[in-house]
Amino acid sequence: MGEPKTTKCLVVGAGPVGALAALYAARRGWDVEIYELRGDLRDASTTPLNFTKSINLALAERGVNAMRHSGSSDLLDRVVSESIPMYGRMIHGADSSGALTEESQQYDVHGRFNRAVDRANLNKLMLDKVDLLPNVKLHFNHKLVGADLRKRKAWFERKASPPQTADGAQAHQDQTDERSQEVEVDFDLMLGCDGAHSNVRYHLMKFVRMNYEQTYIDTLWCEFTIPPGSSASSKTPTAKDGFATSADHLHIWPADDGMFIAIPSVDKSFTCTLFAPSAIFATLEQDPAAVTDFFRTNFPGAADLIGHAELREQFEQNPHLPLISIKCSPHHYGSSGVILGDAAHAMVPFYGQGMNAGLEDVRVLFQHLDAHPATPAGRTAALDSYSTERVPDAHTINDLALANYWEMHSGVRSPLTLIRKRVEEFLNDKLPSTGFATQYARVSFSNQRYSEVVETVAKQGRILLGGLIGTVVLPLDAAILVLSGNGARQLDGATCAWFTPGDEVNGYYAALVVKDGSKDEAKVRYPLVTKTTCPSARLAFVQLQVEMERSLVRLLRGEACPEGAAEVIEHAGQWVKPPPYAVEK
Repeated sequence: MGEPKTTKCLVVGAGPVGALAALYAARRGWDVEIYELRGDLRDASTTPLNFTKSINLALAERGVNAMRHSGSSDLLDRVVSESIPMYGRMIHGADSSGALTEESQQYDVHGRFNRAVDRANLNKLMLDKVDLLPNVKLHFNHKLVGADLRKRKAWFERKASPPQTADGAQAHQDQTDERSQEVEVDFDLMLGCDGAHSNVRYHLMKFVRMNYEQTYIDTLWCEFTIPPGSSASSKTPTAKDGFATSADHLHIWPADDGMFIAIPSVDKSFTCTLFAPSAIFATLEQDPAAVTDFFRTNFPGAADLIGHAELREQFEQNPHLPLISIKCSPHHYGSSGVILGDAAHAMVPFYGQGMNAGLEDVRVLFQHLDAHPATPAGRTAALDSYSTERVPDAHTINDLALANYWEMHSGVRSPLTLIRKRVEEFLNDKLPSTGFATQYARVSFSNQRYSEVVETVAKQGRILLGGLIGTVVLPLDAAILVLSGNGARQLDGATCAWFTPGDEVNGYYAALVVKDGSKDEAKVRYPLVTKTTCPSARLAFVQLQVEMERSLVRLLRGEACPEGAAEVIEHAGQWVKPPPYAVEK
């Protein structure tokens, strides 16, 4: 018998996910070819696909663990050495007197942290590592224009790269040489790591009945820069080590309908992002002079850190880009093709898991490939099992990322959210046998499957809501809560339940049942909201959580129930799931 055939692997896309996938494949002795639409991503003149100069990302445990298993012992060391630990969020605002405030919120009771990394530098480190391997070939300026996943052939359009002069200007080139050429490539396995607008996914859809969902949310983003402390026009009290503000945190300026965030860079600057509804961007685009006042009103102190003139200049010069969310299933076809990273599950950036989930895709994929023979039949089984495991996890983190937008611009100021976080951290720290941990800790500091995280956190929530909401979540001292003011009530217990008048998600309702210490009745039911109009059950729950908190405050202050109370009570018998108490008859 002859030697077994070496697997030929095409990796389409040379970003962090594609580079790591190539590294995993090459370490297994495969022949690997990487094809990238753009020029060499290590070249500073190469324009990123999102047209921004730089972007900082949060590297969490899942991404770290994927690099840890790459077979390259020093890759992770290099990445870590050029990153900045972020131990929590710094919430910026202003008090009633207008004085600027900073509030630190630790990510984790055990002091665990995420790392701020420069995406371009991370990509460079990975590509440099891949470029050293003898069984890897890099092809830049190659666009995938066709793929036959049954015959395992792909066609790329090779674009001529104009030569450059010493100062970087493009030299004159004969028009004949500028014409694109098409090349045909055979492969055994194609890995599509080519981003949200993936050509591999497009061709994959021709061979597999793929369910596909694409959503643009009504939020745009624009990048800004806070310069190093040495040249910044302003500094905050937490500034140190040459930074204009604390380098130990991800900074958030929350607002009712948007937020401004800042992530530290190794050059002591901060890469910042404004997230706001498209209507706000449209208004500011019509009157850029209003940008400074807008920042002063909504993000106190941020404009001073950037510089007023620089703020307007950056708003006008930097692109205003959309946020896309993509789900699809399955992620593969037969034995010959699979998509990873944003190509499979592009998500909004509000959980900081986009890159981490993509890098984890690589680790999980090769875990399945290693468990089966390196044959077409073995790869088919491996890709089947990979899609079966990864699709629900991808959908879950996609939903969590959407829901975390509320967490970042409203939840960071929510008393109930912060109380639950403290309770779960207390139980995790003092009573580890309970297994309690915050959702954020499970997502960012563990490798637990995303879908399992949601199931576990839901169980924790049921325990807290069902057994502790009267004494912990609403922290009632000795089961009594007294609020001063006209009509204040004393409550000695509370339970929340969710129900719906029909099968539609848009019909979710919430009700709070309390024991009222000021009355003789055993229980008094108070409706909290009329309904929510969110596109998914998880987002509906988030919206109801916000409304529950607002209505609970009104209730405790003795204010009237919201409009629609009668409608809520009328439908009170139609529960989504059995309530944790007996409904009065």
